[in-house]
This record gives sequence, C-alpha cells and structure tokens, in this order.
Amino acid sequence: MTLRIAVVLIGRNEGARLVASLASLGGQGLRVVYVDSGSTDGSVAAARAAGAEVVELDTTTPFTAARARNAGFAALAPDLPDAVQFIDGDCIVVPGWIERAAAALMAEDGIGLVTGWRSEIHPESSVYNALCDHEWHRPAGEIIACGGDMLLRVAAYQEVGGFDGTIIASEDEEFCQRLRKAGWRLIRLPHPMTRHDAAMRTFGQWWRRAVRSGHGFAQVGEMHPGYFARERARVWVYGLVLPLLAVVGLFWFPLLVGVLAAYAMSYVKTAQGLRTSGMGTRAALHQALFLSLSKFPNLIGMLTYKLRKRRGDAMQIIEYK
Repeated sequence: MTLRIAVVLIGRNEGARLVASLASLGGQGLRVVYVDSGSTDGSVAAARAAGAEVVELDTTTPFTAARARNAGFAALAPDLPDAVQFIDGDCIVVPGWIERAAAALMAEDGIGLVTGWRSEIHPESSVYNALCDHEWHRPAGEIIACGGDMLLRVAAYQEVGGFDGTIIASEDEEFCQRLRKAGWRLIRLPHPMTRHDAAMRTFGQWWRRAVRSGHGFAQVGEMHPGYFARERARVWVYGLVLPLLAVVGLFWFPLLVGVLAAYAMSYVKTAQGLRTSGMGTRAALHQALFLSLSKFPNLIGMLTYKLRKRRGDAMQIIEYK
C-alpha cells in the first residue's frame, strides 16, 4: 500500500526562509497547502508562485501555530490524504525524508506520528542558534512528544480533534500528549528530517523565545499536570524562590552564600550534562550560562499565562523574529 501524503506548511513573515522551504518540497508530486498568519512580506505571493494552495487566516482572531495547522488540515477536505506532513515555514525538508517517514508510518497501524531529527542551518552564526541546534537533537525510538515537524496519520489527527488553537507555545507537545492518551504510538527515526533557520542573533530574540517557552510550560502543564512538571519546578526554584532568598540573604550573609552556591552547582551540573552529550568544553560552558539564565524569562512567560488566564485575556503569540 502506498500512502497518499499532503503537506501543510505554516508561516508568518518568513521571507526567503519560506521560499527555501517551498523549494525543498518541489518535484515530489505532493499537494502543498500554505497557511499564512498575517504576513506583510510577500509570503502569500511567493507561496502561490511556487504552486502551493494558500489559506490566509482571519486577522481578527489571535494567530497561533496550532490554529494555522488546523486550518491547513481543513483545507485538504473533502479529498483527505492518508497522512499529512506538517512543516514550519522556517524549515527545509531533507531529501528522502517523506518517503522514509511514510515507510515507517506504514509499518504498523498503531503508529500515529513519525518525526525525525531537526538541525539548524547556521548553528555557528550565534550562540542562540547553537542552543537551538542542541535542543533539536533528541534520542530516536518511541517518544512522548515532538516539535511541529511531523508526518501524521490522518486517522490519528481526527480521533483527537486536531491541535488546540488556543495554545501559543508547545502546542505540538500538548497534541502529542492527547495522541498518546488515545493509544497512538509516536516514533522518532534516527534520520535527518528538516533543517531549521532560527535566525536568532540578538539577546532580545533569545529572551523573548524563552518567555514563550515559559508560557508553554504553564499552559500545557496545566492541561496535562504530569507534563513539564520538572521544567516548571526548576523555573519556580531558580527563577523565583532563590532570588527571593538572595534578597533575604542581604541581611544574613550565610543564606546569600548558600543561594550563590546553589546557582553555581546548577551551572556546573548543566555544563557537565552538555559535555556528556558530546559538546566541547568551551561551548558547554557558554551554553550552560544561557540555560541557567533562561529560568528568568521562563518565569515571566509562566506568570504571563497565569495573568492572562485570570483576566480572561486572549492568548496572544509571543514572537521572537
């Protein structure tokens, strides 16, 4: 049996990155639906020129990646394929990936999703891109969650009702939790899948991305209490509790020393973990600094979610590029 596969590509102001993404899908005879979230850079025209079907989201409703993916899937009806390859507009697809993923999806009816390895196109351009490159590489095999690049069985999507359009970050991981609870297996193949262009070259971009991650920790963690539990606990401890103790420590020096020692131990442990993963010493020491610092923007993101929820505000996206 040969799977009928379509592609849903989402983006917002990706410019040349979108053009490259569309080009990586060419020549494979695939139906491609591009979903645009209010771009002002000519993305819609570029997608049409590349032969993609275009869906432009209503600008009066808050944009989210989840909402865009759902809109792309809806555009495939009534002639639905067997599986959909979801791709973010800042990624190019590695040659041969879709065929390899399709073969893995066909191997067992219980497999609902197949993903692979994403990597950065320019990890050397900034420490922030390098952080992303390390973040993407995860062990292959059966997994509990993955990012937005995935080959998804249509039956699995339909069973769980698609993505939750109200989630602004980690919506892909939340979707994976519902898939697993419905009994579907998620597989990561030990093969390159996509190449990503984070295009992060400033501290401000990195900070906003970390704020967005914290928002995801809180929102998705509330929906699935066991998920992101460790991440949330570390943010509360290193982003809030220890700083408060440090303030008290200004009046009692031994407490301040203990707080500083806790941060130092966390930093050393993080650096050692990066070294164990194969990273060079200099890069590990550098990246460990940002990973330690990330607890503060993560905390802002978590508190932002809680404040939005309390006020009943819409969950607006947090953009970093």
